[in-house]
Amino acid sequence: MQIIWQDSDNYEDARIGRVFNHRRPQRFPLAVVRATCEDDIVAAVQLAVERNCRVAVRSGGHSWAAWSVRDNSILIDLGNFKHVEVDAENRIARATPSMTGRELNSVLVRDHQLMFPGGHCPDVGLGGFLLQGGMGWNCRNWGWACERVQAVDVVTAEGNLLHCNAEQNQELYWASRGAGPGFPGVVTKFHLRLNPYPKKGGFRSSGYIYPIHLYREVFRWIIDISPNFDNDTEIAAISHFPEGSNEMRFFVLFVTMKDSVEAAEEALRPAQQSRPAGTVEEWFSKEDSLDEQYNNQAGANPEKHRYCADNAYIADDADVPAVLEEAFTTLPHRKSFALWYAMNPCSRRKLPDMALSMHSDHYFALYTVWEEENDDRRCQDWVRSVMEKVEQHSVGAYLGDSDFQVRKTKFWADENAKRLMEIRRQWDPTGRICGYLDQGDVSGTQGLGNAHEWKMR
Repeated sequence: MQIIWQDSDNYEDARIGRVFNHRRPQRFPLAVVRATCEDDIVAAVQLAVERNCRVAVRSGGHSWAAWSVRDNSILIDLGNFKHVEVDAENRIARATPSMTGRELNSVLVRDHQLMFPGGHCPDVGLGGFLLQGGMGWNCRNWGWACERVQAVDVVTAEGNLLHCNAEQNQELYWASRGAGPGFPGVVTKFHLRLNPYPKKGGFRSSGYIYPIHLYREVFRWIIDISPNFDNDTEIAAISHFPEGSNEMRFFVLFVTMKDSVEAAEEALRPAQQSRPAGTVEEWFSKEDSLDEQYNNQAGANPEKHRYCADNAYIADDADVPAVLEEAFTTLPHRKSFALWYAMNPCSRRKLPDMALSMHSDHYFALYTVWEEENDDRRCQDWVRSVMEKVEQHSVGAYLGDSDFQVRKTKFWADENAKRLMEIRRQWDPTGRICGYLDQGDVSGTQGLGNAHEWKMR
């Protein structure tokens, strides 16, 4: 087990070297433990117990607010703990939290013609992604990625290693599917149910790019056709500046995963036939792949940039194009983008019994991206201004694209939130696991209040 203390020469790299957001936090762990196995994680938690300090965990380092970097903590960095086992016959994978979606799927697709609906951005680690619910590939139809978690192996706040599923240590299993960074333990392994990967060229996409002045017409079209669209097709709308262009565009993307070219074309044809006129560019049922989609996502989320993200589930009965118009038409930087995901029909069904419990038909997120520190205030102020208005029409938010230091809102159904905070206090009564990073990092054993902060003003 490698321990890097504050006075070590390589401390700064250990502290933030794997943090994706280059808007770096001014928080300083007592030490960083670079774990390579479960025994290292157990030893790191026991070290924190001995030192009477907290424990923070880094899987992929992709949280926008850098939740893993905490004062008065032992930071357990899992970046060197990468392992996956595949039971292809039963379509089960056992993977460590720092495995990224791309790393896991490269093994699954290449060797087994299977896939897991992990994060869209290729370098998102499984740990944070699954703990916060997992809005993965084709979530609107296949459901949340955490629904596919059959079990978790966990090191508790006292340093004990437990296996948790629906029959044993049920409370930790329940919390592992939606608690986010407030999970009262350290996950060492996820046991995951897999999907077959599309065969015979059936992974295909259609795209329609419009000038921004057609925003409302196109957005109303996509909202109208989404609820009854094909069950294997993901639907997204993005406002962005195409590379090398000063013209903002409104881009609607359909990604379908079928077992033949013919089935894919049939799935995508209703959009092709009903699309509004006026595209700047379009394509229909183009051959695609998971790897190509990862490449596109990596281009939209470049490394070594500064980020400010926020999000909301917009109320089902809201005038969504009107509510989101400012967000989609006034981006503050050419590398920023606004995103809408269709979530119906997943949003209309009863979820399994798990912590995750907040969603609506319309998921909206802002990914404000820039390069220079002197743009920090302008970009962050723009996000705050937009979100203060959007929250008035929201039912809550997704943990993964949130920063509790800036804005707290509803993240769970009320009863789920109450049960989750009770489980946190039961399994971690002293607040050993850092939990939710709110303003001043004071949430402790109380967790989050699960209420609209700005909407109540």
